Amino acid sequence: MAYKKLKYWFDKDLAILLADKFRKHYRSFDAEGFVEKIAQGTQKLELKDRVELIADQLHANLPPDFARAIKICTKILGPELTNETGMFTEGYWLMPVAKYVEKYGLNHFPESIEAIREITKRHTGEYCIRPFVVKYPDKTLAVMARWSLDKNVHVRRLASEGLRPRLPWAKKLDQLIDNPGPVLNILENLKDDNSKFVQKSVANNLNDILKDNFDIGIKTITNWSKGATPNRKWILKHALRNQVKKGNPAARKILDTLT
Repeated sequence: MAYKKLKYWFDKDLAILLADKFRKHYRSFDAEGFVEKIAQGTQKLELKDRVELIADQLHANLPPDFARAIKICTKILGPELTNETGMFTEGYWLMPVAKYVEKYGLNHFPESIEAIREITKRHTGEYCIRPFVVKYPDKTLAVMARWSLDKNVHVRRLASEGLRPRLPWAKKLDQLIDNPGPVLNILENLKDDNSKFVQKSVANNLNDILKDNFDIGIKTITNWSKGATPNRKWILKHALRNQVKKGNPAARKILDTLT
């Protein structure tokens, strides 16, 4: 298959795909109008704005009652992913649905949280969960702590990836930069996870924490290094990679104990 820049996947063809799926579960969905608005509106837009435009058009065409609308959204999700893949592979087409939840579901916590859990099994919820962390920190962190113990690898990964203080393409989570303790409590449940998909997320989360809270992060890594399992050693080595490149002696010392 020829390479195509990511933004060009979010165009008229995707609008047709989504319209067909939604029309099957909501007969009042204006498929023709939806496709036309997206075909015309996306031409001069970059990726993020294309995704947001599609999400806005979903909002315009779905029932105004969010609880009803999100039930329709979950019906189009399709089967769960059975492999450990990133967000830009099989489930890329769900990015506007995730954006719809992020933008229009913030005042509907229970329905949105359940939808995010289902979306992440097919795509990712790492971006749409973040406004909920900001608005409902205690409730959302409690949910994500449960997710860190979930049997589904994509849900467990979300418990880490969605809480990265400096997740690429996303706004910083300043409250978790100021106090990374709640994140570290959740990562404790994932430090020996068997999934490389999860391990990489945990390592990247620790790497984020080291950027803003080096002393806290290095203390956690030091504690984790004692009696570390092979899975945990991989996480710690990956988490320390940037500090080692900088020549940080504390990071180098820990890395030497992991080899």
